[in-house]
Amino acid sequence: MSILVTGGAGYVGSHTCKALAAAGLEPVTYDNLSTGHRWAVRWGPLVVGDLADRALLRKTIREHNVEAVVHFAASSLVGESVKDPAKYFRNNLVNTLSLLETMVETDVNRLVFSSTCAVYGAPLTETLDESHPRSPVNPYGESKLAIESACRWFGEAYGLRWLALRYFNAAGADPDGQIGEAHACETHLIPLTLEAVINPASKISIFGTDYPTPDGTAIRDYIHVADLADAHLLAMEKTAEADTGLSVNLGTGQGHSVREVISMVESVTGRPPRQVDAPRRPGDPAKLVAAAERARTYLGWTPQRSELRAIAETAWNWRQKQAHDAHRDAVAV
Repeated sequence: MSILVTGGAGYVGSHTCKALAAAGLEPVTYDNLSTGHRWAVRWGPLVVGDLADRALLRKTIREHNVEAVVHFAASSLVGESVKDPAKYFRNNLVNTLSLLETMVETDVNRLVFSSTCAVYGAPLTETLDESHPRSPVNPYGESKLAIESACRWFGEAYGLRWLALRYFNAAGADPDGQIGEAHACETHLIPLTLEAVINPASKISIFGTDYPTPDGTAIRDYIHVADLADAHLLAMEKTAEADTGLSVNLGTGQGHSVREVISMVESVTGRPPRQVDAPRRPGDPAKLVAAAERARTYLGWTPQRSELRAIAETAWNWRQKQAHDAHRDAVAV
């Protein structure tokens, strides 16, 4: 059984391809490599292409006998989305409509969509469940919410069986060390902290130290990327059933502050990163933590690797492997 994985050369996408292959499925990565990496595609074929290219999409689906789609391909930088909303609505929403229409044309009616907790906006409760009001505060979250709405109506009109996975903070790396997090423009806390650990010229900025939290820094719900991959596999299997058309939170239900995460990285690496305090970023809430009961009861998903130390250890192992490989390649040249 072939599964089309759009954005499968990216961070969560590549880990999901590994989980799909381990389950005996063939992930077919469809990626324009604008932010993904060719080296991350290790468990199935790669088709280099853009979602706007309907002819190539049709050709790929038919040639590989695709039976379901896991959709990651998107622009995902919150700050950039505020500066360039046109890019985000075109790349995220318009290109997803191209994908959905092509699925209808080729009789593929199963979709797992990579959504985000950014659809909720400012939290009104201590933890956020799927019934929390959706009021995005940036174009990135707005574009993802619009896609969820499109999926719902495609389900009504064309019989699309879909699930949207709203995950919180993806973190960590493949426990086997084969793939990991590598962004050209890094914005995630753990890899930035690791860079500050390794590079004396780097520092980690703490954006906001006056939040109403125990240590004054923002709290987030961190989920190991391998746990997220498992959830996408379970969701894909679930789309074979009739009872779909849901949005599902993926989180641990436990939050960690920025200072807690930095302290854990220091504990794992044995090195203190250089830190600087900085003003809050506009739109950053004090706390974002998932209520993920639906994932447990509906998908049968419980995080297995998302203890903070395990996340930091796998991220550190991956970062060391990158440094080792870079040194080896330099010596070889």
